[in-house]
Amino acid sequence: MLSLGVLHDRLRNLHRDSGTAGPGRGGRVERLEFHLLLALDTGLLWHMVDFSDFALAPGTWLWVRPGQVQQFSDLSEAQGTAVLFQADLLDRIVAAQVRLDDPFAPTVWPVAGASGAAVTRILNELGRAHRDVGLTASTRSAILRHLLSALLLRLTDRNVPVGTVAPEHTETFQRFRAAVEKDFARARDVGHYAHHLGYAPRTLTRASQAAAGVGAKAFIDRRVILEARRLLAHGEDPVVVIAYRLGFPDASSFGKFFTQRTGSTPAAFRHRFRTGRRPRPRRGGGTETAGE
Repeated sequence: MLSLGVLHDRLRNLHRDSGTAGPGRGGRVERLEFHLLLALDTGLLWHMVDFSDFALAPGTWLWVRPGQVQQFSDLSEAQGTAVLFQADLLDRIVAAQVRLDDPFAPTVWPVAGASGAAVTRILNELGRAHRDVGLTASTRSAILRHLLSALLLRLTDRNVPVGTVAPEHTETFQRFRAAVEKDFARARDVGHYAHHLGYAPRTLTRASQAAAGVGAKAFIDRRVILEARRLLAHGEDPVVVIAYRLGFPDASSFGKFFTQRTGSTPAAFRHRFRTGRRPRPRRGGGTETAGE
């Protein structure tokens, strides 16, 4: 658990030692191996998660999960708290209820009113326990675990909104989505998933259209493109290695697939993120090129 000020100083030192740009100046893209929660007390913070920019303000929490890529903006423009934790800190029941392992869970979590006040109280207690050096290690660990569980349960407690997707589409889509998450690197054909799950291809297409706004084939392709972007922006593997990892026979096939769906070649996309030359949102609206 860190204040954003301390986190800013650590990142600045890390980037200085590695010779890369610091936060807010086209800093490097990171792929997390742990969970990260960000909450603000004052100011405004833009944060990139999986190539979408999110505006974080007081009353809104941001949750980055393992496997996602992120990029910090200028942390000096806001005050708040970062909570970092590993998935095994929570018991199975709590983990399931807060959707800990769900890669499709929301990134932004607004809190207000009584819920916001409760989340803030728990966060403050978590901070006090984290700083309490008078506790034994086992007691401190148990308190932190229970407070984190309470924090996440409060943060994610939501009523199902009116007008959600019909239950039959929800169940079908959830099964389809889980299968895609497991097999997207080796199967991009709707027929593969239809056969595996016991549905007709058109059933998966209807369910995907209702739940995600795109057909089944487009949903599969979007997941492949997301992983390709993650690997290009964060990893060091050559494009041909990424192509093989994602189930393509060669770099040419992968390049054609990527370019048709993004309007950019893999090499050009990687270059923009490595040099910080991608559009970033401005405080007053519009965009600017990171690194300028």
